[in-house]
This record gives sequence, structure tokens and C-alpha cells, in this order.
Amino acid sequence: MDLFCDEIQDMKDNNMSKKQHFQNFFFAAVVLLTTQLASAAGFQLNAQSATGLGRAFAGDAVIADNASVMARNSAAMALFDKTAISLGLNMIKSEIEVKDASYQQQHLIDYGVAYSTSSNYQDAGDISYAPNLHLIVPINEKFAVGVNLYSSFGTKTEFSNSFKGAEYGGLTDLKSVNWGLAVSYRLNQQWSIGGGLDLIYGQGKLQRDLNAYHPKNGSAVATNQVLDVDASGFALGFNIGTVFELNTNNRFGFSYHYSPELEAKGDIEFKGSIAKDDTLFMPLPDMAEFSGYHRIQDTKFAVHYSVQWIGWSAFDTLDSKAHGTLNDYQWKDALHFSLGGTYYLNKDWTLRGGYMYDQSAQDEITSVSVPDSDRQWFSAGFTYHLNKRSNIDFGATYVAGKDVDVTETTESNGVEVSTLNATTRANAILVAIQYSRSF
Repeated sequence: MDLFCDEIQDMKDNNMSKKQHFQNFFFAAVVLLTTQLASAAGFQLNAQSATGLGRAFAGDAVIADNASVMARNSAAMALFDKTAISLGLNMIKSEIEVKDASYQQQHLIDYGVAYSTSSNYQDAGDISYAPNLHLIVPINEKFAVGVNLYSSFGTKTEFSNSFKGAEYGGLTDLKSVNWGLAVSYRLNQQWSIGGGLDLIYGQGKLQRDLNAYHPKNGSAVATNQVLDVDASGFALGFNIGTVFELNTNNRFGFSYHYSPELEAKGDIEFKGSIAKDDTLFMPLPDMAEFSGYHRIQDTKFAVHYSVQWIGWSAFDTLDSKAHGTLNDYQWKDALHFSLGGTYYLNKDWTLRGGYMYDQSAQDEITSVSVPDSDRQWFSAGFTYHLNKRSNIDFGATYVAGKDVDVTETTESNGVEVSTLNATTRANAILVAIQYSRSF
């Protein structure tokens, strides 16, 4: 204990060069950690409906079994001849594990030896809730309008203070809300088109700490907050789409969503300085989707599928108005492929299931804070028809990720001062319920 106290006093009495060395490390860690903000902004939520969740969103841009279809393709509103409303709630439970992890810190405080320890963490995930509301109103045989409310992007990961290597963990909490207004027009019996505006509200909180650890007992002898962001803002996007009906049992849909750069206002601490009412520029990815639906004639079974492209490569830099470029990062465009089936059991029950293969957006840059990988979706759900005009939907999905090797390093003046080597795995459970009615 006396030795520890003496060394703490030595640290306090250290010369200016050592203080500057710690400060350089502090700054370098901030630059590294801004990658986590970009990762949070790029986390897509498929939470527009319980119906879609139950079939892994296969065919969701054209099936049109309730009003939630307008979130995927505004042109599909032309398939409704009555006013329709859907109201739902999605629960997302993320399961994030950091295993086989080793953390090493050296050259930060001159104790003569480096500090190294295991840094496993069982669950940095959390439970989030995403409500949705969709309303479609046919005006006449040609026009229909719709309004909706849902979320397309969001994530939350949180590491407690027990996680060694806090500069690589911490809190990442992003929420978004999309308000949509859309219109569809039926060109003829086969073709319909649609389009709309999307007002997106985003809110993000990020917190990171840098601890200097004592090499003998692992206690934190000094702590600095390396990143503190609390920002929110609005952006305006748009969507267009089309539907082609081959016949009653076969149809195709295509849609494109333009996602804008979100300008989030708030206080941002970076490199030891705080900018009040700063602006954080967060680019969001565009999305395009093709879907098909085919009900097998004279049967109770239908098959449906979707291919969706997500333009994650829009994330080239993360910029702040006050601080300039916070970080460069490398993301790649990605696809997801989904296949599903629906069984119309009887007038009361409809059963569905689906599978999705979802490609990762991350490429060479990976992290423990927002782990990502190629994922597989296993989905099932049902509809219970209360009567001819109203029903209740339930959907559930298990998302299975893959093990991803992560190496994160912080340098100061070309000298490596901390390293984290780990394997991450992110799984998730999604459950949703929804009420739909036509008038």
C-alpha cells in the first residue's frame, strides 16, 4: 500500500514531459474513438412492422397485407381500396460478448513496466423499444395518401467501469425517428408509382474515458474523459417506388430511399476542448429494395423475397463544425437477401416464416464498442384475424452473428501506448406485436 501511495505521489510530481505524453495519448485516443460514433450512426433497424419481422422482411416492399408496407414502398399504397391503419411495438434485445480479450497499456505512466490484463465482457448489449404507426387513406381509385412514424436507425451498447480499456468501450446510444408523408398513383391495372418525404430526427450520446492503470494492482490512478457527445437534429429525405402487378397472385415492387446528412446540434468535447452548440455532420445511407410476391394458385401458400442494398460507403468522414474532421473510416456498401413463406391456414389464422442473410457494413475497421458481422435472421410469426376488418400480428426473430477478431491500438507520437485484442460476437432477439384495422 505504501509503495502504491509513493508511486501515486511520484506521478503527481512527474515532470512536464510526462504530462505532455499523457496528454498526447489522451488526444490520440479521442481520434480513435470517433470511429465508434460513425459505427453507431450506421446501425440499421428493421423494425417497421411485426408482420415483416415474422417473415424476415421478405417481400415487404410489395406484399401489402397491412398499412406498414408504406414504410418500405410508398407505391404499394395503391393496392388498398379502404383506409388502413397499423400500430405496433418492436423490442430489440442485443447480446454483445467480448471474449479472448487482452488489454495492454504502456508508456502512459512511467512505472518501468507495462500493464496487461484480460478484458473479457459478457454482455454490453441492451434492450430497446421501437414503436411504429402507419395510416393509408385512399382518395379515389387513382390516388392514396399516407402518413407514418417509425425508426430506421438506432443502437445502444454500454460497458461498465469494470471493463479494462475504457477508451475502447463506454456508452454509445443512438435513437432516430422517421416521420413520413407519402402519395401513390395508379397508372393502370398493372403499374403504380409513389413517393414521399421523410423527416428524420436523430439523437446521440457517446461517452468514453481514458484510465491510467497501476501495473501491480490494476487500479485506475488517473482518469480523463476523452469523448463526450450529446447532440440531436433534423434532416429531410425522400423516397420513390413502383409496383408491377402481373396478376392477382404475382406482383413485384421496387423502392429507393434517399437518406440525408443529419446535422446534429449539441455540446461536443474533443481533444480536451468543449464546443458549445457545435454541429456534428452524420451521413446516413441510401437504401434500395426489390421485392416479389407469388401466391401459388389454388393453394394456401405464398412465397416472397427481397434484396436490399444499403449505401454504407457514404461514411467517408465524420465532421464537426467546430473541430473539423474528427475521423476517417472505411465502410462498404452491403446487401441483404431474404426469403419467406406465408401459409393462409384459415379465415382466422395466417402463419409466416423467413430467413435473411445480412451483410456487414464494416470492412477492415472493427471495434468492440459497436461489433458487426455478417448475420443470419431466423424469423417466424402469425396473424390472428379478430374479424374481417381487424387483426393482431406477432413476429419474432433470432439474429445470429459471427465471431470477429478485433485489434484496436492507440499511439502517441508514433509510440504504441495501448492495445486491445479481442473476439467479438453480436446476436440479437427481436419481438414485435401489432394491431391493424381497415375502415
